[in-house]
Amino acid sequence: MPRSQLAPGVEVVAVPDRGLAVRTADGEFLTVRTGGADEESLLGRLAGAPTAADPDPEVDRIVRAFASAGHLTDEQPPSAWPTGLRDVRLLGDRELTEPLAAYLRAAGAEPGPGEPGDLAAGRPAAVVWCLNGPVPDGLWDAADRLPGQRVAWLRCHREGLQAYVEPLAADPGDVTSAHVRARRLAATPAHRELAAYWAGPRTGGAPVELTPPAASLVAALLADDLTRWATGAPERGPLPARRRLRRVDLRNLTVTEHPVLPVPDVAAAPVTAR
Repeated sequence: MPRSQLAPGVEVVAVPDRGLAVRTADGEFLTVRTGGADEESLLGRLAGAPTAADPDPEVDRIVRAFASAGHLTDEQPPSAWPTGLRDVRLLGDRELTEPLAAYLRAAGAEPGPGEPGDLAAGRPAAVVWCLNGPVPDGLWDAADRLPGQRVAWLRCHREGLQAYVEPLAADPGDVTSAHVRARRLAATPAHRELAAYWAGPRTGGAPVELTPPAASLVAALLADDLTRWATGAPERGPLPARRRLRRVDLRNLTVTEHPVLPVPDVAAAPVTAR
C-alpha cells in the first residue's frame, strides 16, 4: 500500500473507554472500529509512516477504509511560485489591492500596479482588478479578452454589503465578467432592477465601510485562487475554482459559493434568400 497520511483538517483522537475516533475535515466525529489492529501501528501509518516490512492486514484494512472515505492524502508539499508566473498586475481600489499585494508577496509572487489602458503590457502572468463598488458598464470588457492572450484574469467587486469574488479565467472558454453578469441577470426575477443598479445612478445613505477584516478576507480568497493556479496546488471544495462565484456577506464575513458557467456565443441569424 502506498505511503499516505491524514488529509489536512482530519485528526484521530483516543476517546477514554471508547477507542479511537476521527474528526473529519467537516468537523464531524466518527468512531473507528479497529478490531484486532495494533493502534500504535495504525496511528503511525495515519501520521505518514511508511508501510512496515511485515504489514499488519488489519492496519492495512483500516487505512484502506480511511482512503476510500477521502480522509487520506498523498499530496506533496506546496510547490514554489514559478518564476515565469510571478508578474501579477493589480488594479483598482487600495483597500483591496494593498492586502492582496501582501498576500501575493508572501506566497512568492511579484505584484505590481497595472494600467487600465494597456493591461497586457510587458506580458504579465495575471491581472487582478478589485473594486470597492459596482462595476461600471464596459469597464472590464478589455480585461475579459486577457485569457485569449494567455494572461490569467481575476477580479472582485462590492455591491452594497455584499462582495463578489469571480472565478479565475486563465484559458479561452473560461468564465469572464461578462458571463457572470449574464448569468446573474438570468438567475434573478429582478433582472431589470439589477441591470439598473449596475448602470446607476444609485442613491444611498450612510456609506459602506469596507473594514480591514472584510478586505483581508476578500484579498485572501483572491490570493488563494491565484496561488493554486500558479503552483498547481489541488483545488478544494465542491465547485471547480474556474466555475465558482463566491459571495461574501460583509456584515458577518460568511462566504457562499455558486456555480457559474460560460455563456455560449449567440450564433448569427441565417441569411434568408429573397
